Amino acid sequence: MSMAADAFVSQMAAAEPWPENAILFQPLKGEQILLSDNASCLAVQAFLRMCNLPVQVICRANAEYMSPSGKAPFIHVGNHVVSELGPIVQFAKAKGHSLTDGLDEIQKAEMKAYTELVNNMLLTAELYIQWCDDSTSAKITRSRYGSPYPWPLNHILAYQKQWEIRRKMKAIGWAGKTIKQVHEDVDRCCQALSQRLGSQPYFFTQQPTELDALVFGHLFTILTTQLTNDALGEKVKNYENLIKFCRRIEQNYFEEQDRESSLSSASGYPRGSSTK
Repeated sequence: MSMAADAFVSQMAAAEPWPENAILFQPLKGEQILLSDNASCLAVQAFLRMCNLPVQVICRANAEYMSPSGKAPFIHVGNHVVSELGPIVQFAKAKGHSLTDGLDEIQKAEMKAYTELVNNMLLTAELYIQWCDDSTSAKITRSRYGSPYPWPLNHILAYQKQWEIRRKMKAIGWAGKTIKQVHEDVDRCCQALSQRLGSQPYFFTQQPTELDALVFGHLFTILTTQLTNDALGEKVKNYENLIKFCRRIEQNYFEEQDRESSLSSASGYPRGSSTK
């Protein structure tokens, strides 16, 4: 998108307040959604909850194909459709909802670097395990990905997606990695995140930012997703402060908000599906 077009979209977004009937679309929760998509969807839900922005979560088998970027999740807010965490953060900021106003320029640059680390390491590792690890792709990924569709479309779409991801892995130099090397990359990423978090409740301030939402989405999903073995989750469990971090966000922004929304009938829409 050009700078002029981006400025126009921001101007249009800012002209209208956040509506009560905003919708977040994601793949089917129970039988279809994969590890990487679940992490991305949870990260967006966490960010919107941190901003106290109401959203109704709707699951659709074709959410990936409905998305303007071809990736889940995406939100439908008024006349706008925005996909993925980064653009959604900018869209919310244009409407006056930002989690980084208290950060200085150095902190914002550091946050951007850690965001890239998570996307380049955790997200890529999730995609690799789903589609390039033969055991996982055969036992879990292909059947889940194609589950909403009839035969033979279910197999065709799954193999097309696998070919697409494997081509991407080859382009970025991950195709030749072993699963052990991928797990080691995840461990190094978790080590860097653990060191940056330290004993703080969140990564930069006493209040969360979109980085906290992103990290939570990936780590919580890794910890709670059943794969062919527990090796990936065990890497995260080695870092006690990251486990406490995930539990803190789950309690503060999912359990507590869901409890409050159940006691109030002021809003016609829930604030999203629970992580439980």
